[in-house]
Amino acid sequence: MNSNHLLLEEPIRMASILEPSKPSFFPAMTKIVGTLGPKSRSVEIISDCLKAGMSELQVVNKTEHPISLEADTKVILTPDQDKPATSNLLPINYRGLSKAVKKGDTIFIGQYLFTGNETTSVWLEVDEVCSEDVVCLIKNSATLSGTLYTLHVSQIRIDMPTLTDKDKEVISIWGVQNNIDILSLSYTRHAEDIRHARSFLSKLGELNQTQIFAKIENIEGLTHFDEILQEADGIIFSRGNLGIDLPPEKVFLFQKAAVYKCNMVGKPAVVTRVVDSMTDNLRPTRAEATDVANAVLDGSDAILLGAETLRGLYPVETVSTVGKICAEAEKVFNQDLYFKKTVKNVGEPMSHLESIAS
Repeated sequence: MNSNHLLLEEPIRMASILEPSKPSFFPAMTKIVGTLGPKSRSVEIISDCLKAGMSELQVVNKTEHPISLEADTKVILTPDQDKPATSNLLPINYRGLSKAVKKGDTIFIGQYLFTGNETTSVWLEVDEVCSEDVVCLIKNSATLSGTLYTLHVSQIRIDMPTLTDKDKEVISIWGVQNNIDILSLSYTRHAEDIRHARSFLSKLGELNQTQIFAKIENIEGLTHFDEILQEADGIIFSRGNLGIDLPPEKVFLFQKAAVYKCNMVGKPAVVTRVVDSMTDNLRPTRAEATDVANAVLDGSDAILLGAETLRGLYPVETVSTVGKICAEAEKVFNQDLYFKKTVKNVGEPMSHLESIAS
């Protein structure tokens, strides 16, 4: 790093803050991952997002009709997927839910998970279990619309395989055809999930080189984080889901501790849910902008955009804005300090590969 760059441990020079930002930050060292959806699936928008700084893609290709849910009314979650979704009945793709929950448990359903201030996700409370159906009280009015619904049961272990038969079908066909570089393994709960996925990929020709990023989304994944980190090629911190399973005041502790652990073993750390407000607005809040910068300063290697590019109104502007914030944070990131921490963690004797990299 050049000597005229401000390092975080130095006194802040106000003049450097008042300097205009560079008109072009691209490419920032921090990668930006975008999720493709109805607002970003055209060739033109994908091209513009890539030019703005987006460097990897997650593809979603599913449509549903909007469903309005009213607070203080009831809705039934049923495994009967032949029934149409309505304001009173939501079909789900899991028959074991009725056995996993009890009266009073909390369930979240939405496009990109509940944040507490949006009307596109719903908070449900289990009222009763009737055979395979689960009757729930709706806690907030919401409209479920767009391309993706996610169901999350707070602090309850759902007995489903990490890779479902549908997942395997998509990977075997679409994944093989496109020679995917990285597989994001949602709801990774323990190291065996990684080993199982790697065994499956090893049988699919060139996909035996595909990296597996474990997505930590619940208490179980957090509890087994150290063993998951040893097996995975990278870690994605799903702060939306973790913010449901963990008290909000605890999420930052896990983020900082987990990113540090990733840095020390040299594995990529990816942070999600950073500029939610840009789903509907052209600018992030000040808190969100600070959050992106702090994620970079903590040592995050990538920022994953979900709803912001999946269904957001400003996918290209979001990528560009996040990229600019990352670039500003990188200018004051203390590379020397982190290098010394890493070398200290590696210990002696240092391996040949480590010494060459150093």
